Amino acid sequence: MECHAGKDTVAAEKVDEKLIFVGTPNVGKSVIFGFVTGRYVTVSNYPGTTVEVTKGVGKIGGRTVQIIDTPGINTLTPMSEDERVTRDILLEEEGYRVFQVCDAKNLERSLPITFQLIELGVEFGVILNMSDEAERHGIQVDEEKLSRILGLPVIKTVAVRRKGFDKIPALLSEARSGSFRVDYGDYIEDAVEKVGRILESRGYARSKRGLALMILSGDTTLREWLKENFSPEEIEEMEKVRSELERLVGVPVSYHINNARHRSAARIGMEVKRIVPRKKHSFLDHFGRLSMHPIWGVPIMLGVLYVAYLFVGKFGAGTMVDLLEGKLFGEWVNPFFVKLFENYVPIPIVRDFFVGDYGIITMALTYSLAIIFPIVGTFFIGFGIMEDSGYLPRLAVMVDRIFKKIGCNGKAVLPLILGLGCDTMATLTTRILETTKERIIVTLLLALGIPCSAQLGVVLGMLATLGPVATALWIAVVCGIILAVGYLASLIVKGEEVDFIMEIPPMRVPEFRNILVKTLARIEWYLKEAVPLFILGTVVLFVADRTGLLQVIDRVSAPVIVTLLDLPPKTAEAFIIGFLRRDYGAAGLYAMQKAGLLDPTQVLVSLTTITLFIPCIANLFVIIKERGMKIALAMMAFIFPFALAVGTAMNKIIRLLGVSF
Repeated sequence: MECHAGKDTVAAEKVDEKLIFVGTPNVGKSVIFGFVTGRYVTVSNYPGTTVEVTKGVGKIGGRTVQIIDTPGINTLTPMSEDERVTRDILLEEEGYRVFQVCDAKNLERSLPITFQLIELGVEFGVILNMSDEAERHGIQVDEEKLSRILGLPVIKTVAVRRKGFDKIPALLSEARSGSFRVDYGDYIEDAVEKVGRILESRGYARSKRGLALMILSGDTTLREWLKENFSPEEIEEMEKVRSELERLVGVPVSYHINNARHRSAARIGMEVKRIVPRKKHSFLDHFGRLSMHPIWGVPIMLGVLYVAYLFVGKFGAGTMVDLLEGKLFGEWVNPFFVKLFENYVPIPIVRDFFVGDYGIITMALTYSLAIIFPIVGTFFIGFGIMEDSGYLPRLAVMVDRIFKKIGCNGKAVLPLILGLGCDTMATLTTRILETTKERIIVTLLLALGIPCSAQLGVVLGMLATLGPVATALWIAVVCGIILAVGYLASLIVKGEEVDFIMEIPPMRVPEFRNILVKTLARIEWYLKEAVPLFILGTVVLFVADRTGLLQVIDRVSAPVIVTLLDLPPKTAEAFIIGFLRRDYGAAGLYAMQKAGLLDPTQVLVSLTTITLFIPCIANLFVIIKERGMKIALAMMAFIFPFALAVGTAMNKIIRLLGVSF
C-alpha cells in the first residue's frame, strides 16, 4: 500500500475519496490512521486520547484519500461529548466511506456499532485489529463467515506490526452498505416504519432506519438537528409515535433496542468465533494481572513510579541538566555570547536584553533548552513507555476505588493522568466524562494540583537533590490535597454519578518506533509552543526589572512570601511568571536552588506552593471556554489563597518539628 505524509489543507491536492475511521476506544484506530496518512497522532493504550477529531490525507491504492480519525466511542446514541462528535460527523459529512476498526478478541463489543452503521446506510468495511492478541487468548474469528453474515468486507490486521495492511486498498474499494438486519420486534419495527416515512419525505431515505431508532430511543442530542430540518408538526408526530411505543413496550425504548443489538452481537459471536488452545501465559500476562491486584498492584505501582523518578529526576534533571547547563551553556554558549555582545554591542540596555540577568540567551534559552528540555525529554520517553506498554489503564484501575470517594468514576482518572503531560489538553479531554459534576471536579483538580510534564520534571529534579523523604512528603501532601479537595467538591457540586466501565488492553513490550515518534512529536510541540513563551516571560521580567515593577512586587509580596512562607522575596518572581507558564516558574526556583538561595525546607515549601498555585494562562483560557467564566473565576478565587495557606502550614509544621532533609 502506498502512503505519504498528510496535510491539513486538502485543497492543495485533489481528493478522490473521503474516509472516516470509527471504532471503540483502544482498538488501534489511530495507529492505522497514522500509517495511512504518515501523520502523527497520539497513540495510547487507554480510551479518551483522540477526543478532538484529526484529519489527514493519504494514498490508498493510488487514490488520494482525505481521512478523518474520530474519537473512540461505544455507541452512536451519544452518552458523552466524543460520541456525539462522531455521530454528528457521520450525519453531516457527505460522500464518505467508513472503516470500522474492531478489537478481534472483543468482537461482540464492536458489533452494536456495526449494526448502527448499517442502519444509517453507511458504506463501510470492517477491520478486525489485534487478531494476534485474540489468538493468544484462544480466539479465532472466521472473517469470511462474518463478512457473509454482515454483508460487508472484513479483513484482519495487527496494526502495531503493520500486518494485513496490504488488504486496505481492496477494503476501501469493496466498502458497501451491510445487509444484516437486527429484528427489534413488531412494535418497534412498526414505529420505525412510521418515523421513517417522515424522514424519507425530507430526503433521509438512506439513513432513515438508523435515525428513526435514535429518535425512538429518546436521543435528546438530536433536538437541535430536528428543529433545523423538520417542522414543529413533524416533530410532534414523531414524538407521538415514540410516546405510544414507550407505552406499548412497557420499558424505555432505548433499553429494548440495546438488548436486541447485544443479543444479535452475541449470536453472531458464537457463529464466527472458534475457541482454540490458548498460548501459554507470558510474563507480561502475569505482570498485567498482578499490576491490578488489590495487594500486589500497590508495590508494582510504587516500583513503576520510583523507576520513573530515577529516570526523570536523577538522569534527566541530574546527569543531562549538568551536561547541558553546566558544560554546554555554562562553559561554551553563554560565555561566547556574553563576550560577543560586550565586544560588538556598545549599548548597555541591548546587551542586558540578550545576555544580562534577564537576557534572552542567558535566561530564556538557558532555562528552556539547558534545564527544562532534558527533563521534559526524559519525562516524555517515560510517559510514552507507560502508554504503549498498557500500564496506564491498570494504574487507573488501581486508583478507581479512591476516585469513587470524590464523586467520580475511574474514567475521571484518565484526564488527570493526561494532565501530567499537559493540563490544558487534559482539561479538553474532560469531555469524555458523562456528567457535568465530574467535569467540574476534574477540571478543578487539574487546575489545582496536577503538574504538567515540564513542571513535574523540574520538581522531580529539585526533589532528587533532597532525597526520597522530601519526595515522599511532597507526593503525600499534593495527593492528600487532591483527594481532600475532590471529596469536598463532590459534596458541594450537585449531580449524579455513573458507573465505571473500561477496556483493559494487554501488556505489551513498547515498540521503539512508536516511542520515538511520540517523543519527537512532543518535543516538537515543546520547542514550538513552550520556548517562545519562555522568551516572552523573560521579556516581561526584563521590562519589569527596568521599570522597577519587580522591586514593587518584592515589597508587596514580602508579608506573604517572607513572613508566611519563609522564602526569599525573589521567589515572588517565580510565582508570578509561573502564571504565564508553569514550568517557567519552576525553572526560576530551580535556578535559585542551584545558586544556593534556597535551603532544603524552602525548596520543599516553594515546590508544594507552586504545584498548587493557579494554572498557567493557557489552561485558564481553556477552563473559561469549557466551564464558563463564572466557574473559572470561582476556581481561581479558591486556588490562589488555598495554595498559599497550604505552603504556610507546611513551612510552620516542618520548622516546628525540626524536620531536616
